[in-house]
Amino acid sequence: MFIALYEFKIKPGTLAEFREAWLEVTKAIYKHCGSFGSRLHTTESPDVLMGYAQWPSREHWAKDHALSDEHYDLFRQKMRECLIESKTVYEMEVSDDYLQSSPSQP
Repeated sequence: MFIALYEFKIKPGTLAEFREAWLEVTKAIYKHCGSFGSRLHTTESPDVLMGYAQWPSREHWAKDHALSDEHYDLFRQKMRECLIESKTVYEMEVSDDYLQSSPSQP
């Protein structure tokens, strides 16, 4: 499994708009491009968010995923309008995995 870790520096006052746009873009990528989805994380800085996206493989992630979807295009543009900068911070392969979907029941 391949993981991409992104950093988003957003314009002050655009957090809610960015999060809405990010979710719609992420849903489209999941639906049309074969990702496993993504998580968005806040940081100690209110204008910096980190995104964590999972893919079946690096090759699948790197593939050109041209989407011709008006809904995607609209929210991708809204997302871009909120950004000061975005970058891929790390490209990672999973080496060991013990992430669970629910807590242990003692």
